[in-house]
Order: sequence, then C-alpha cells, then structure tokens
Amino acid sequence: MSLLVIGTVAFDTIETPFGKTDKIVGGAATYASLAASYFYNQVKIVAVVGDDFPKEEIADFEQHNINTEGLQVKPGEKSFFWSGRYHNDMNSRDTLITELNVLADFDPIIPESYQDCEYLMLGNLTPQVQQTVIKRMHKRPKLIVMDTMNFWMDIALDDLLETIKLVDVLTINDAEARQLSGEYSLVKAAHKILTIGPKYLIIKKGEHGALLFHEDKVFSAPALPLAEVFDPTGAGDTFAGGFIGYLAKVGTINFNNMKNAIIFGSALASFCVEKFGTEKIKNLTAEEVSGRVQEFVNLAQFEIVL
Repeated sequence: MSLLVIGTVAFDTIETPFGKTDKIVGGAATYASLAASYFYNQVKIVAVVGDDFPKEEIADFEQHNINTEGLQVKPGEKSFFWSGRYHNDMNSRDTLITELNVLADFDPIIPESYQDCEYLMLGNLTPQVQQTVIKRMHKRPKLIVMDTMNFWMDIALDDLLETIKLVDVLTINDAEARQLSGEYSLVKAAHKILTIGPKYLIIKKGEHGALLFHEDKVFSAPALPLAEVFDPTGAGDTFAGGFIGYLAKVGTINFNNMKNAIIFGSALASFCVEKFGTEKIKNLTAEEVSGRVQEFVNLAQFEIVL
C-alpha cells in the first residue's frame, strides 16, 4: 500500500542571519516526500514543475525510492518560485518574491498506479486542489493528513472549512489555530477545530515543540534545543512527512502511534533546519535518524521520586 504526497516542488531563494542561497530546490512535497522515505518505501508524489526543473533533482527523488510518475513537467513553462528573508529570531520572515508559474493552473492528475494509496499527505495548496485530490481517489485512504496556512484562512475560508471536514489529521501552527478558531487558548482552539471534522489536530509551535489533540486527550512533544538553526524553510513539511511516513510504517492508527509519529517527525524536522534547503535531509543514515529520535526520548524522560 502506498503513501501519496501532494504539494509543491519548487525553487526557493532564502536569506537568513546565517547566509543566503541562490535558487535551490524546495516545496512542500519535496520536503514531505523525502522525510517520509526514511520510514516507508512506497512513497509517491503528485506535483507540477516547469521544464526548467533539473532532471538530476528528479533522479534524487527516485534514489530515495520516491515514485515520480505523478510529477507533471510542463514544457516551455517555469516552476513555482519563492524568495524570502528571515528575521533574526528565525520565527518570522518576509516574502520577497512569489511566482506561481505552473502552479497557477495546477490540475492534480492521479495516475492509476497511485490508486492503491492508503496514506495521503495533502501539502499546503489551495483547499480546492486538496479537495480535488480526495475526490479523485477511487477509494478513501485509511489516513488523510492535511497541512494548510493562514493565507487560505484569509482568502478561501469556506473552501478550507469544507476540506477540513474531509480529513483525519489537520496540522497548523499556533497562530493559525488561533485565527481559525477565534480562540486565544490553544486548548479551546483545538476543541473548536476538532468539531469541524478532523479526528486529530496537531498544533506546531516551532522551537517550542508541538501539541497533539484527540477527543479529550492531549500530548505535548518537546522541541530539541539546537545550537544552530540555519534555515527553518520546509521544517513543517519535513515534520508532516516524517509523521505520516512513520504511521505508514507501523500501519496502525491510534493515539499512541500518533504520539510516536510526532517524535519521529520532529526528529526529521530538527535535521532539516541545520542546513539550507534539503541539503541535510537528503543524505541521512538510519543511525543518524534513530540517534536523533533517542535524543528526543532522553529530553522528555524523567522519574519522579516522592
């Protein structure tokens, strides 16, 4: 059974207090599929690029056992491009350039060979495109995870709410949870969002970890203190990919496995921020990943002596 990732494959130009890049490969589907591939060997991708996208980068996907049959290459067109500059705190950024290019009229085509999908990761795209993907699946996947952002809350709220009703897990950050719910308390915000439809809600808090909500249960995952953070771009997508990749690997959906999945996703995301773009998460070993997961376990493990 396969894990299908829908999202952007793109070019980024990034500037942080630690340096800047020329055009490098980015995009939600890029980060998420690479992260998922460390746990699951049946990852498939649906995205669109222009013919300016390097063939060697597509080969990199395939070296990670990521099936690229669903990656559309549009002749004579340019790939999606984003340029941004991060502030000193690395939590906020300014968008300098956004060029939609091929993404402006992206129609997600699901190859017949992808219809065995049991795990679906909806990367950050328009809610309408996310809905289209769900409707084009011959049978509903066992687990649908959806990422979104405040931009769609601003300009396409009705469509966004309809899409959220169709998914099992929603991942958003703390500011987005507050905006979507109208509640400042994240606990109140979570309960309100869960009434829309998803069974699970993940609220990402950047350097402060993540919260998982399900019915009356809450899990708080730590963030690993890092000496250096070079580039937070793609960290949330890497987290989501690691999260769903782990769940696909274990094959059973329950709260305990969700908790573990958050730790595995957080471990992958902690690697992502240590270099620019996908540089770090392209070349990890199994030993590095398991060692980083153990660091998370050690960070949160304690005994109480009365």
